[in-house]
Amino acid sequence: MASPPSQAPSGIAAAGSPAAGEAAPASFVKLAMRNMVRKGRQSLVHFGLTALGFTVFIVFVAWLGRPHLPQ
Repeated sequence: MASPPSQAPSGIAAAGSPAAGEAAPASFVKLAMRNMVRKGRQSLVHFGLTALGFTVFIVFVAWLGRPHLPQ
């Protein structure tokens, strides 16, 4: 006998709903935060390097676009 169309086939959970007995999957933000806490110093070093690189890039672009005033 076929299962009703409103139910997913046996062994397959419907999209967006966790299977019975399983917790809902963590969001990407929660996973990223958990990963940052676990890798503490490495995350801070990478954040610092990214911030420094972005600052250097912005200053370089500002230097390239500086106005040339007659003297």
